[in-house]
Amino acid sequence: MIGVVPAGLLLAAGAGSRMGRPKALVHDERGSWLQRAVAVLREGGCDPVVVVLGAAPEAADLLPPGVRAVLAEDWAEGMGASLRAGLAALDALDAASVEQVVVTLVDLPDLVPAVVARVVAAAETGRGEALARASYDGEPGHPVLIGRDHWAGVRDVARGDRGARDLLSAGDVLLVECCDLAGGEDVDSLPGSPGHQRDADA
Repeated sequence: MIGVVPAGLLLAAGAGSRMGRPKALVHDERGSWLQRAVAVLREGGCDPVVVVLGAAPEAADLLPPGVRAVLAEDWAEGMGASLRAGLAALDALDAASVEQVVVTLVDLPDLVPAVVARVVAAAETGRGEALARASYDGEPGHPVLIGRDHWAGVRDVARGDRGARDLLSAGDVLLVECCDLAGGEDVDSLPGSPGHQRDADA
């Protein structure tokens, strides 16, 4: 039996005010955060991959062939707008067979494909009903896997910076421990400066 192949959804629309530039345009000593995040989703087993942009639409030029960029016109509203735009784009694709989506953020520079693969493997049997997310020392983080059965509900609750928090708080979410693979930290400022924190929203 062929396993479930989830889509990948990368949220990269924010202005990065504390970073001093949109996070979709940030580079470090290992290269572009945007390109690395796309590679993590692809190598972790996601296909297709959709990237949501907003403050820096020009970042679409950094994307490899086969990755679709979507502009969230209302990106300044917060993460919820990006999540709604990304799910709408996936619904519009000729991809009715896509039963799950793996959602992650561009500002998780230590995320590795093995984390994505572990979350996907843990949620495979749930198919369209699946809800799973990586955790780090018991704290929920990214990536978050959402089965298609929940997409409409996510769009209903995704407002402001809450993303899918309400759904994930109320639902039966499988936590997949990944602290042996990554730290799961959401980096809100330039490397080497204060402001690193783990973002528990989707």
